[in-house]
Amino acid sequence: MEIDVDEAASRWPDTFEPEHQGSRRGQRRKRVMIGLSTGLAALAFVVVAGPAIFFRIEGPAPKRLALPVGPGRTVGPVNGTWTVTSPSEVQYRVAEILFGQRHIAVGTTSKVQGSLTIEGATVTSAHFSVDMASVRSGVAGRDSQFSGWIMDTANYPKGYFTLVKAIDLKKVPSKQHIIDLVALGKLTLRGKSRTVKFQLRAERYGNGIEANGALTIRFGLWGIPNPSFAITRVGSTGTIDVLLHLVRKSA
Repeated sequence: MEIDVDEAASRWPDTFEPEHQGSRRGQRRKRVMIGLSTGLAALAFVVVAGPAIFFRIEGPAPKRLALPVGPGRTVGPVNGTWTVTSPSEVQYRVAEILFGQRHIAVGTTSKVQGSLTIEGATVTSAHFSVDMASVRSGVAGRDSQFSGWIMDTANYPKGYFTLVKAIDLKKVPSKQHIIDLVALGKLTLRGKSRTVKFQLRAERYGNGIEANGALTIRFGLWGIPNPSFAITRVGSTGTIDVLLHLVRKSA
């Protein structure tokens, strides 16, 4: 029986022809390479542009706390006990690096309580507390880390500052006169207390007293875990900023 080779070939399925098989494998390989290149390009974009986009969404870091600027007002006597009222605030500020992008992480709370006592031109006592669980930065993930393993607010819900040495003001400051002073006290964070020197600026402002200052702390001295994780790097220190508004307790 004779078989027409051309006729037999015309009946052979195209998918089994060596030339077509190689061609389709080549096409698949090409598609895989294109997909891989696209994936790598997307990853590179996330690595390079991701942090910048994240920081843009979060916005610039809030300004540092400072004494209010405004016209002077009539001020009253200073003797007596002064209690913390709104709009007092406490902030933490920590420099962080995410994929090489530098940023200042800031968490703030207005849940501050406490008081100080003034006799003549001397601050004789002071005690303040901060609700650590209420600190918010505007980024849920960061706040969860802060309240969780970093500050462990479930076991240590508050931070404290207690004056351990009276502050001699030399003389009662006049209105619109800002004075610089150092408050030597015991700072308690995460259940651990250490003596610190808090640099402050204070001003008699209307019927109140405004006090503003900042303190740099080394995390390890208070047993605070370094906040670095995965893709975010943080140094060994952070800053606590305070702005206290105090009003005189009625006699």
